[in-house]
Amino acid sequence: MYAADTIAETARLLLSNTATSPASLLAHAREDRPQVVGALTDFFRTHGHLTPPPGLAEQRAVARRKHRIDAVPAPLRPDVRGFADFLLIQRERARQLGLRPNQLKTIEIRLDTVRDLAISLHAQGLTSWASVSTAHLEAFLAKNSARRASWLAGLRQFFSYAHRTKAVFHDPTDSVTAAQHRGFRGSTLTLSEQQALYRRWSTNVDTHPHEAFVGLAALLHAATTTELRLLTCSDIDPVPGAVQFPGRLVAIPLDPATWNALQRCQEHRGQLRSDNPHLLVTRLTRTTRGPAGAAHIRDSLAPVGLLPRILRSTRLLRLADELDIKVLTASLGMSYAGVAHYCPDTAPTSRT
Repeated sequence: MYAADTIAETARLLLSNTATSPASLLAHAREDRPQVVGALTDFFRTHGHLTPPPGLAEQRAVARRKHRIDAVPAPLRPDVRGFADFLLIQRERARQLGLRPNQLKTIEIRLDTVRDLAISLHAQGLTSWASVSTAHLEAFLAKNSARRASWLAGLRQFFSYAHRTKAVFHDPTDSVTAAQHRGFRGSTLTLSEQQALYRRWSTNVDTHPHEAFVGLAALLHAATTTELRLLTCSDIDPVPGAVQFPGRLVAIPLDPATWNALQRCQEHRGQLRSDNPHLLVTRLTRTTRGPAGAAHIRDSLAPVGLLPRILRSTRLLRLADELDIKVLTASLGMSYAGVAHYCPDTAPTSRT
Protein backbone atom coordinates (compact mmCIF):
# COMPACT_ATOMS: atom_id res chain seq x y z
CA MET A 1 0.00 0.00 0.00
CA TYR A 2 2.87 2.36 0.75
CA ALA A 3 4.41 1.67 -2.67
CA ALA A 4 1.03 2.12 -4.38
CA ASP A 5 0.51 5.46 -2.64
CA THR A 6 3.98 6.59 -3.71
CA ILE A 7 3.28 5.69 -7.35
CA ALA A 8 -0.12 7.43 -7.26
CA GLU A 9 1.36 10.61 -5.76
CA THR A 10 4.17 10.55 -8.34
CA ALA A 11 1.63 10.20 -11.15
CA ARG A 12 -0.31 13.21 -9.86
CA LEU A 13 2.95 15.15 -9.66
CA LEU A 14 3.78 14.32 -13.30
CA LEU A 15 0.32 15.26 -14.54
CA SER A 16 0.33 18.60 -12.73
CA ASN A 17 3.70 19.80 -14.08
CA THR A 18 4.91 20.36 -17.62
CA ALA A 19 8.61 20.06 -16.70
CA THR A 20 9.50 16.43 -16.05
CA SER A 21 13.25 16.52 -15.41
CA PRO A 22 14.33 14.86 -12.13
CA ALA A 23 15.48 18.16 -10.62
CA SER A 24 12.26 20.00 -11.47
CA LEU A 25 10.07 17.14 -10.23
CA LEU A 26 11.90 17.08 -6.91
CA ALA A 27 11.56 20.84 -6.59
CA HIS A 28 7.79 20.62 -7.11
CA ALA A 29 7.54 17.61 -4.81
CA ARG A 30 9.15 19.51 -1.95
CA GLU A 31 6.38 22.10 -2.23
CA ASP A 32 3.33 20.00 -3.13
CA ARG A 33 4.03 16.38 -2.12
CA PRO A 34 6.90 16.17 0.41
CA GLN A 35 5.93 12.60 1.33
CA VAL A 36 7.40 11.26 -1.93
CA VAL A 37 10.64 13.29 -1.95
CA GLY A 38 12.69 10.56 -0.27
CA ALA A 39 11.50 7.75 -2.54
CA LEU A 40 11.92 9.82 -5.72
CA THR A 41 15.40 10.98 -4.72
CA ASP A 42 16.56 7.41 -4.08
CA PHE A 43 15.00 6.23 -7.35
CA PHE A 44 16.68 8.92 -9.44
CA ARG A 45 20.07 8.34 -7.81
CA THR A 46 19.80 4.57 -8.22
CA HIS A 47 19.16 4.84 -11.95
CA GLY A 48 21.76 7.53 -12.61
CA HIS A 49 19.38 10.44 -13.19
CA LEU A 50 20.55 12.45 -10.20
CA THR A 51 24.02 12.99 -8.78
CA PRO A 52 24.17 12.63 -5.01
CA PRO A 53 25.48 15.70 -3.19
CA PRO A 54 29.13 15.39 -2.14
CA GLY A 55 29.75 14.57 1.49
CA LEU A 56 26.10 14.26 2.46
CA ALA A 57 26.93 12.46 5.71
CA GLU A 58 29.53 15.09 6.58
CA GLN A 59 27.03 17.89 5.88
CA ARG A 60 24.50 16.33 8.20
CA ALA A 61 27.16 15.86 10.89
CA VAL A 62 28.12 19.54 10.57
CA ALA A 63 24.48 20.52 11.06
CA ARG A 64 24.17 18.31 14.16
CA ARG A 65 27.31 19.80 15.69
CA LYS A 66 26.13 23.33 14.97
CA HIS A 67 22.80 22.57 16.64
CA ARG A 68 24.60 21.43 19.79
CA ILE A 69 26.99 24.38 19.84
CA ASP A 70 24.18 26.89 19.31
CA ALA A 71 22.41 25.46 22.36
CA VAL A 72 25.33 26.53 24.59
CA PRO A 73 24.74 29.87 26.35
CA ALA A 74 26.45 32.70 24.44
CA PRO A 75 29.14 33.59 27.06
CA LEU A 76 30.39 29.99 27.13
CA ARG A 77 29.92 29.19 23.44
CA PRO A 78 33.26 30.28 21.86
CA ASP A 79 35.33 27.75 23.81
CA VAL A 80 32.88 24.96 22.99
CA ARG A 81 33.11 25.84 19.30
CA GLY A 82 36.90 25.72 19.54
CA PHE A 83 36.68 22.36 21.32
CA ALA A 84 34.56 20.96 18.47
CA ASP A 85 37.17 22.13 15.95
CA PHE A 86 39.91 20.56 18.07
CA LEU A 87 38.10 17.18 18.07
CA LEU A 88 37.76 17.30 14.30
CA ILE A 89 41.48 18.07 13.91
CA GLN A 90 42.28 15.12 16.17
CA ARG A 91 40.06 12.90 14.06
CA GLU A 92 41.78 13.94 10.83
CA ARG A 93 45.26 13.46 12.29
CA ALA A 94 44.38 9.96 13.48
CA ARG A 95 43.08 9.12 10.02
CA GLN A 96 46.28 10.36 8.36
CA LEU A 97 48.44 8.31 10.76
CA GLY A 98 46.43 5.15 10.16
CA LEU A 99 45.06 5.10 13.72
CA ARG A 100 41.45 4.58 14.78
CA PRO A 101 39.83 8.06 14.54
CA ASN A 102 36.99 9.12 16.78
CA GLN A 103 33.60 8.49 15.22
CA LEU A 104 31.42 11.51 14.46
CA LYS A 105 28.92 10.11 16.95
CA THR A 106 31.59 10.16 19.68
CA ILE A 107 32.30 13.83 18.98
CA GLU A 108 28.59 14.58 19.25
CA ILE A 109 28.40 12.75 22.59
CA ARG A 110 31.31 14.86 23.90
CA LEU A 111 29.56 18.04 22.76
CA ASP A 112 26.31 16.88 24.39
CA THR A 113 28.10 16.57 27.74
CA VAL A 114 29.79 19.97 27.53
CA ARG A 115 26.55 21.61 26.33
CA ASP A 116 24.57 20.19 29.27
CA LEU A 117 27.26 21.34 31.71
CA ALA A 118 27.29 24.83 30.16
CA ILE A 119 23.52 25.13 30.49
CA SER A 120 23.72 24.02 34.13
CA LEU A 121 26.52 26.49 34.92
CA HIS A 122 24.80 29.39 33.20
CA ALA A 123 21.65 28.73 35.22
CA GLN A 124 23.80 29.22 38.34
CA GLY A 125 25.06 32.56 37.09
CA LEU A 126 28.47 31.52 35.73
CA THR A 127 29.53 33.26 32.52
CA SER A 128 33.15 32.05 32.24
CA TRP A 129 34.77 28.63 32.17
CA ALA A 130 37.53 29.98 34.41
CA SER A 131 34.97 30.17 37.25
CA VAL A 132 34.18 26.45 37.16
CA SER A 133 35.24 24.56 40.27
CA THR A 134 35.39 20.91 41.24
CA ALA A 135 32.23 21.40 43.29
CA HIS A 136 30.35 22.51 40.19
CA LEU A 137 31.46 19.38 38.35
CA GLU A 138 30.58 17.09 41.26
CA ALA A 139 27.09 18.59 41.39
CA PHE A 140 26.66 18.08 37.66
CA LEU A 141 27.93 14.48 37.68
CA ALA A 142 25.68 13.62 40.61
CA LYS A 143 22.63 14.14 38.38
CA ASN A 144 23.17 10.76 36.76
CA SER A 145 25.47 8.35 38.56
CA ALA A 146 25.06 5.71 35.84
CA ARG A 147 26.69 8.02 33.28
CA ARG A 148 29.28 9.55 35.62
CA ALA A 149 32.25 7.81 33.99
CA SER A 150 31.13 8.68 30.46
CA TRP A 151 30.42 12.31 31.32
CA LEU A 152 33.70 12.65 33.19
CA ALA A 153 35.67 11.33 30.21
CA GLY A 154 34.17 14.06 28.02
CA LEU A 155 34.73 16.78 30.62
CA ARG A 156 38.37 15.75 31.11
CA GLN A 157 38.92 16.11 27.38
CA PHE A 158 37.23 19.52 27.26
CA PHE A 159 39.00 21.03 30.27
CA SER A 160 42.35 19.66 29.08
CA TYR A 161 41.76 21.58 25.85
CA ALA A 162 40.56 24.66 27.77
CA HIS A 163 43.70 24.60 29.96
CA ARG A 164 45.98 24.47 26.91
CA THR A 165 44.17 27.40 25.33
CA LYS A 166 44.28 29.41 28.62
CA ALA A 167 40.50 29.45 28.93
CA VAL A 168 40.93 28.06 32.47
CA PHE A 169 43.85 28.47 34.86
CA HIS A 170 43.58 24.98 36.31
CA ASP A 171 41.84 21.76 35.32
CA PRO A 172 38.90 21.24 37.71
CA THR A 173 38.62 17.57 36.72
CA ASP A 174 42.02 16.66 38.25
CA SER A 175 40.60 15.54 41.59
CA VAL A 176 37.34 14.08 40.25
CA THR A 177 37.13 10.31 39.97
CA ALA A 178 34.63 7.78 38.69
CA ALA A 179 34.79 4.15 39.73
CA GLN A 180 34.49 1.81 36.77
CA HIS A 181 33.78 -1.91 36.87
CA ARG A 182 36.25 -3.80 34.75
CA GLY A 183 35.23 -6.81 32.75
CA PHE A 184 31.91 -7.78 31.24
CA ARG A 185 28.93 -7.81 33.63
CA GLY A 186 25.98 -8.05 31.28
CA SER A 187 23.51 -10.83 30.55
CA THR A 188 24.48 -13.96 28.63
CA LEU A 189 22.87 -17.31 27.76
CA THR A 190 23.48 -20.76 29.16
CA LEU A 191 24.48 -23.60 26.86
CA SER A 192 21.00 -25.15 26.96
CA GLU A 193 19.41 -21.80 26.04
CA GLN A 194 21.78 -21.43 23.11
CA GLN A 195 20.98 -24.94 21.89
CA ALA A 196 17.23 -24.28 22.06
CA LEU A 197 17.61 -21.08 20.04
CA TYR A 198 19.83 -22.79 17.48
CA ARG A 199 17.23 -25.51 16.94
CA ARG A 200 14.49 -22.91 16.53
CA TRP A 201 16.39 -20.87 13.95
CA SER A 202 17.90 -23.78 12.01
CA THR A 203 14.92 -26.17 11.80
CA ASN A 204 11.72 -24.12 12.15
CA VAL A 205 10.75 -23.05 8.63
CA ASP A 206 7.87 -20.96 9.99
CA THR A 207 10.29 -18.56 11.66
CA HIS A 208 10.62 -15.23 9.83
CA PRO A 209 13.85 -15.16 7.77
CA HIS A 210 15.02 -11.96 9.44
CA GLU A 211 14.62 -13.46 12.91
CA ALA A 212 16.58 -16.57 11.97
CA PHE A 213 19.44 -14.72 10.29
CA VAL A 214 19.74 -11.96 12.88
CA GLY A 215 19.68 -14.52 15.70
CA LEU A 216 22.21 -16.92 14.19
CA ALA A 217 24.54 -14.16 12.97
CA ALA A 218 24.65 -12.61 16.45
CA LEU A 219 24.83 -15.91 18.35
CA LEU A 220 27.42 -17.67 16.17
CA HIS A 221 29.34 -14.81 14.52
CA ALA A 222 29.01 -11.97 17.07
CA ALA A 223 27.37 -9.67 14.52
CA THR A 224 26.41 -6.23 15.76
CA THR A 225 23.17 -4.43 15.03
CA THR A 226 25.04 -1.97 12.80
CA GLU A 227 26.75 -4.76 10.85
CA LEU A 228 23.41 -6.47 10.23
CA ARG A 229 21.70 -3.23 9.18
CA LEU A 230 24.44 -2.23 6.73
CA LEU A 231 25.07 -5.67 5.22
CA THR A 232 24.44 -5.49 1.46
CA CYS A 233 24.08 -8.16 -1.20
CA SER A 234 27.49 -7.18 -2.60
CA ASP A 235 29.06 -8.18 0.74
CA ILE A 236 27.96 -11.79 0.21
CA ASP A 237 30.28 -14.24 -1.59
CA PRO A 238 28.27 -17.33 -2.59
CA VAL A 239 31.23 -19.48 -3.71
CA PRO A 240 32.83 -20.02 -0.28
CA GLY A 241 29.59 -19.10 1.49
CA ALA A 242 31.08 -16.10 3.29
CA VAL A 243 30.06 -12.55 4.14
CA GLN A 244 32.09 -9.39 4.67
CA PHE A 245 30.37 -7.66 7.56
CA PRO A 246 30.81 -3.86 7.29
CA GLY A 247 33.77 -2.72 9.38
CA ARG A 248 35.49 -6.12 9.54
CA LEU A 249 38.81 -6.68 7.82
CA VAL A 250 38.20 -10.29 6.80
CA ALA A 251 35.28 -12.19 5.29
CA ILE A 252 33.55 -14.62 7.67
CA PRO A 253 32.73 -18.13 6.37
CA LEU A 254 29.20 -18.96 7.51
CA ASP A 255 28.06 -22.25 8.97
CA PRO A 256 25.32 -24.13 7.05
CA ALA A 257 22.49 -22.97 9.36
CA THR A 258 23.38 -19.27 9.08
CA TRP A 259 23.94 -19.58 5.33
CA ASN A 260 20.51 -21.15 4.88
CA ALA A 261 18.95 -18.33 6.91
CA LEU A 262 20.77 -15.80 4.74
CA GLN A 263 19.42 -17.43 1.59
CA ARG A 264 15.90 -17.26 3.01
CA CYS A 265 16.45 -13.52 3.57
CA GLN A 266 17.52 -13.17 -0.07
CA GLU A 267 14.36 -14.99 -1.20
CA HIS A 268 12.26 -12.73 1.02
CA ARG A 269 14.01 -9.68 -0.43
CA GLY A 270 13.34 -10.94 -3.96
CA GLN A 271 9.62 -11.25 -3.22
CA LEU A 272 9.57 -7.55 -2.28
CA ARG A 273 10.97 -6.60 -5.74
CA SER A 274 13.11 -3.87 -4.24
CA ASP A 275 16.11 -1.98 -5.59
CA ASN A 276 17.39 -1.51 -2.06
CA PRO A 277 20.94 -2.99 -1.96
CA HIS A 278 20.74 -4.16 1.67
CA LEU A 279 20.03 -7.75 2.64
CA LEU A 280 17.44 -6.92 5.30
CA VAL A 281 14.73 -4.98 3.52
CA THR A 282 11.53 -3.92 5.27
CA ARG A 283 8.20 -2.51 4.14
CA LEU A 284 9.46 1.01 4.81
CA THR A 285 12.84 0.62 3.11
CA ARG A 286 11.76 -1.37 0.05
CA THR A 287 11.23 1.84 -1.95
CA THR A 288 14.43 3.54 -0.73
CA ARG A 289 18.17 2.84 -0.70
CA GLY A 290 18.58 3.20 3.04
CA PRO A 291 19.23 0.41 5.56
CA ALA A 292 16.64 -0.93 7.97
CA GLY A 293 16.49 0.84 11.31
CA ALA A 294 18.08 -0.51 14.47
CA ALA A 295 14.57 -1.00 15.86
CA HIS A 296 13.84 -3.56 13.14
CA ILE A 297 16.88 -5.62 14.14
CA ARG A 298 15.73 -5.58 17.77
CA ASP A 299 12.12 -6.30 16.86
CA SER A 300 13.18 -9.29 14.76
CA LEU A 301 14.08 -11.10 17.98
CA ALA A 302 10.91 -10.06 19.82
CA PRO A 303 9.38 -13.58 19.43
CA VAL A 304 12.13 -15.01 21.65
CA GLY A 305 12.26 -12.03 24.03
CA LEU A 306 15.96 -11.29 23.55
CA LEU A 307 18.13 -8.41 22.42
CA PRO A 308 20.86 -8.91 19.78
CA ARG A 309 23.53 -7.66 22.20
CA ILE A 310 22.85 -10.57 24.58
CA LEU A 311 23.49 -13.07 21.79
CA ARG A 312 26.60 -11.18 20.68
CA SER A 313 27.96 -10.95 24.23
CA THR A 314 27.46 -14.67 24.71
CA ARG A 315 29.55 -15.40 21.63
CA LEU A 316 32.23 -12.84 22.46
CA LEU A 317 32.79 -14.36 25.88
CA ARG A 318 33.43 -17.76 24.32
CA LEU A 319 35.68 -16.36 21.59
CA ALA A 320 37.71 -14.33 24.09
CA ASP A 321 38.24 -17.54 26.07
CA GLU A 322 39.33 -19.57 23.05
CA LEU A 323 41.22 -17.15 20.78
CA ASP A 324 44.19 -14.83 21.13
CA ILE A 325 43.03 -11.29 21.83
CA LYS A 326 44.97 -9.89 18.86
CA VAL A 327 43.38 -12.39 16.47
CA LEU A 328 39.94 -11.55 17.81
CA THR A 329 40.61 -7.81 17.51
CA ALA A 330 41.61 -8.14 13.85
CA SER A 331 38.87 -10.59 12.82
CA LEU A 332 35.96 -8.66 14.38
CA GLY A 333 37.22 -5.14 13.64
CA MET A 334 37.06 -4.23 17.34
CA SER A 335 39.45 -2.16 19.43
CA TYR A 336 41.92 -3.90 21.75
CA ALA A 337 40.18 -2.38 24.78
CA GLY A 338 36.80 -3.54 23.53
CA VAL A 339 37.96 -7.14 23.26
CA ALA A 340 39.77 -7.00 26.62
CA HIS A 341 36.40 -6.15 28.18
CA TYR A 342 35.40 -9.79 27.56
CA CYS A 343 38.59 -11.44 28.80
CA PRO A 344 37.81 -14.64 30.74
CA ASP A 345 39.58 -13.56 33.94
CA THR A 346 36.91 -10.89 34.53
CA ALA A 347 33.88 -12.06 32.59
CA PRO A 348 31.05 -14.35 33.75
CA THR A 349 29.95 -17.33 31.65
CA SER A 350 26.24 -17.65 32.40
CA ARG A 351 23.10 -15.52 32.52
CA THR A 352 23.14 -12.86 35.28
